[in-house]
Amino acid sequence: MTLVQLEYIVAVDTYRSFVGAAEKCFVTQPTLSMQVQKLEEMLNVKIFDRSKQPVIPTEIGTQIIEQARLVLQESLKIKEIISNQQQEVSGELKVGIIPTVAPYLLPKVIAAMMEKFPDLKLLIWEYTTEDIIHHLKTGVLDCGILATPLVDAVIEEVPLYYENFVTYISKNSKLYKKRTIDANDLEDENIWLLNEGHCMRSQVLNICRSTKHNRLQGLTYNTGSVETLIRMVDRNNGATLLPELALEELSSRQLSKVRHFKSPEPVREISLVTHKNFIKKRMLNALKEEILAVVPKAMRQKKKRDVVGI
Repeated sequence: MTLVQLEYIVAVDTYRSFVGAAEKCFVTQPTLSMQVQKLEEMLNVKIFDRSKQPVIPTEIGTQIIEQARLVLQESLKIKEIISNQQQEVSGELKVGIIPTVAPYLLPKVIAAMMEKFPDLKLLIWEYTTEDIIHHLKTGVLDCGILATPLVDAVIEEVPLYYENFVTYISKNSKLYKKRTIDANDLEDENIWLLNEGHCMRSQVLNICRSTKHNRLQGLTYNTGSVETLIRMVDRNNGATLLPELALEELSSRQLSKVRHFKSPEPVREISLVTHKNFIKKRMLNALKEEILAVVPKAMRQKKKRDVVGI
């Protein structure tokens, strides 16, 4: 049994395809299939049910693959020990981030990381929270940046900052004349929302305490973009909720439409999350420090804020 064989069965399980696994492992499909078959013959079990499409592991195969993931994670600790000894931040870090955080946080962080750590390779994808959690558990991602708490026993969370929600209101709204608002003020307002699957949608609905606000004058519009929500309010009236860091992108005219909530203001907790067996600690700490360096100091403290559930 070799680490390469274990890597191949984990890849097949992750991508549920021998062809897809071979592409991700940078080998030919026959080579990968031959090594998987050799492992099965050595163990005298069938790890995968090849009659199903997509390919799925057998019952015993599921247990073997789970153990293979642990073995591979433990083997990587040898490289991590060497990296720590040499005080290096190098290698590959695969990061997933939710779309409502990425455009306001990553540009500054990426620039700083690339300048300080030239031997570090960052691979970044924008995913929903559900996809990030799945990819952390299957090893596709090393870490994620998303809203918490998740309440998942195999996921570790390191809170980074607490970001206020603010309202963005049309000039035609009766709320426009208010200096601050509370959640009850939104009861009769038409609210533009992100589509299903985005954690910020759930948080906004929790703030409004009603799902009736997912429509505007008989229209349901599905979007994953905060910028689209802003444009919808600008062109079609109504209101939406924005994360505080999005305000940096607004013009002075648009800022005049922003209203803060009364204290305690609703916030979302943004955290750096990993699988509990994650071992690339030096790279993770470097990413954490660069994020904290670009986030306003006031956002790093939780006091007098109401963290909204997902």
